[in-house]
Amino acid sequence: MDIQIAIVDDHDLFREGLKLVLSQIEGFRVVYDTSDGFHFLEALNHIPVDIALMDIEMPLIGGVEVTEKALQRIPGLHVVALSMFSDTGHYTQMIQAGVKGFVLKKANKFELEQAIRTVYQGGNYFSQEILQKMAFRYAGSAPDDQLTERELEIITLICQGLTSQEISGRLFIAVKTVETHRSNIFQKTGVKNIAGLIMWAIKNQYYSVQ
Repeated sequence: MDIQIAIVDDHDLFREGLKLVLSQIEGFRVVYDTSDGFHFLEALNHIPVDIALMDIEMPLIGGVEVTEKALQRIPGLHVVALSMFSDTGHYTQMIQAGVKGFVLKKANKFELEQAIRTVYQGGNYFSQEILQKMAFRYAGSAPDDQLTERELEIITLICQGLTSQEISGRLFIAVKTVETHRSNIFQKTGVKNIAGLIMWAIKNQYYSVQ
């Protein structure tokens, strides 16, 4: 069964190009596209959609509000944000609204397919270029009972893209210790991958994105 996809973006040429790319991927079907978030919300009443590719900044109603309203109507809808490098200030808002992935508008066909399939299967996705641009810093004053100071420190380094080997060298602890902390962090936060951990950290306001 095809993955039913909707595109919400106010740039007509980009939207048409995206439709063409998606039509070339087996198992994908674009069932709706629009430049207007209000029209998309109305269309949800009669068009089945699995994945919504959502522009972040639109003139009439922004991607944050559209995402919030769409998920209120259809909680099972998966939303992937279509991002520009300049959109980082909106990432926290989009995650709070319920977005599960971020893909750069200049992403290639392979990455777009990977993002859609990952999110459709219940995962989270960040374009690697976005991760490289994002800088994480601990924004809280103290951890709660769930996470230790060391775990928060390691989360920061994971979000910055460091490997277990690199974290080991940075903190002067054994790689095996890092892996144990990583396993405990994933278990406590309930995430399955690094993208999910980043989502969790931003959503729960443990870290700010700069």
